[in-house]
Amino acid sequence: MNWKKMTMTVAVFLMGLSMTQAALAHRHSHGWHGNVGIYLAPPLLGWRYYPPPYYYPPAYYYPPPPVYVPPPQPPVYIERPPAEPVEPPQAYWYYCTDPEGYYPTVKECPGGWLKVLPQTEQTP
Repeated sequence: MNWKKMTMTVAVFLMGLSMTQAALAHRHSHGWHGNVGIYLAPPLLGWRYYPPPYYYPPAYYYPPPPVYVPPPQPPVYIERPPAEPVEPPQAYWYYCTDPEGYYPTVKECPGGWLKVLPQTEQTP
């Protein structure tokens, strides 16, 4: 193995080891814990450039859309035509030819009853 590859492998191994020690240090948050590690890094790699924070304007939330409720429709009334007067069912008189007369004056009619429309008295 050549000298450059060997140096690079050792450097990567040591950097990985140093990161492991830093990660383990954060696990123990209670009490006094001591850690020993070897940290090899050029000074320029430790410094990072952070741009100044950019503050966004506050978010603008649109108001909710208005809810439009249409007014209720007026009730619709359907007028029915006036009811036609219903004539009462016609009552028939029953007439007997032998003996002559109308029921209930004649109680029995051996020849059978005849249905007759009622007649109103007409005045001359």
